[in-house]
Amino acid sequence: MAAAAAARCLFRGRSLQSAPAPRSPAASPLPVLPSGAASLNDSASFPSSCKDARFPRFPCPPRCSSSDLQEPKPAQDLAVLLEVEGVVADLYRLGNRQAFNTAFQKLGLDCANWTEPIYVDLMRKAAGDEERMLVLFFNRVGWPSSLPTNEKEKFMKKILREKQKALEDFAMSSSLTLRPGVESFIDDALNEGVPVVLLISYSKYGDKACRSIIERLGHERLSKVKVVGKVEVKDSLYGQLVLGKGVTNSMEELLAKEVRKAASIEKQKIAKDVASVLKLSVDIDTSSSESFENIVATLRAGAEFAGLPVHNCVLIAGSQSGAYGAERIGMPCVVMRSGATARAEFRSAKAVMDAFGGADLTISKLRSKKVLGNLE
Repeated sequence: MAAAAAARCLFRGRSLQSAPAPRSPAASPLPVLPSGAASLNDSASFPSSCKDARFPRFPCPPRCSSSDLQEPKPAQDLAVLLEVEGVVADLYRLGNRQAFNTAFQKLGLDCANWTEPIYVDLMRKAAGDEERMLVLFFNRVGWPSSLPTNEKEKFMKKILREKQKALEDFAMSSSLTLRPGVESFIDDALNEGVPVVLLISYSKYGDKACRSIIERLGHERLSKVKVVGKVEVKDSLYGQLVLGKGVTNSMEELLAKEVRKAASIEKQKIAKDVASVLKLSVDIDTSSSESFENIVATLRAGAEFAGLPVHNCVLIAGSQSGAYGAERIGMPCVVMRSGATARAEFRSAKAVMDAFGGADLTISKLRSKKVLGNLE
């Protein structure tokens, strides 16, 4: 029986191999092209539309319009990151001198009252370094007689703390106005689909003052932008690695330590560069990389929330530290001059502007790359 079954299988296999393929009665040979018609191998182009084709047995595809053949719109390739300090509001120009005078009054320093000419002269001679401004001033008018020589530094830090409190109070008052043109600049960016990110994590103004300032932009406008504070930086991918949150094993811890060490080296170099540019004679503490690390982490978090690589994001900076941080990570930077940086040099910036709108900084100029020069 097994032999019979095998024979049947062999017979069937031969039948399948030898059976001719069935021929459809509807099948017919392809039409012959008339003489002079272009063949598929010719270099001649195909007919411009389906109705000109001479192949009646082939169904015509749907007709295409010229709009269907247009290039798709490119993905968004630009995002704008704005510092609050000196950019959204020029707090220093409007309130820094008054904040110093308020601090002097609270500490009972009746001899100290900075008029506009005195303040401008100190700013120029100290290149904007506020502690050095105090040194120059009290060297000129005399230090408090009850102050021991070895406590001068502590005395100046106390003044600066009181000044910062007064500045924060001013930032939250109705006296402070937004920088002219900044609202239109943000609106233009949003209307063109350019992501806008506000950076408040490393501002000298402080988190409370910064949030009070940006609230002046209005709820509707704020709902369309991203605000990056300390919490957002820590929650970002870069922040979780470099700042230590989310590190789970020894290999990641080692990598985080190496990144911090590299940041410390970078900060030392930056400190020397800043001192050289501003011609400062005071010592700069480079023992901690925390400040620079925070700036870099904030900029990277801003790019992350914008959804673009750092080189496609443009930082609108009002601070020297922000400009240096942008340079270190390859982020293009445009500086907006303010009361605190009127005389400073920004060698790493793509451009230095005085205002928003008109002949100064606009979204159209950023999009056309007129301001950014060699930005790829």
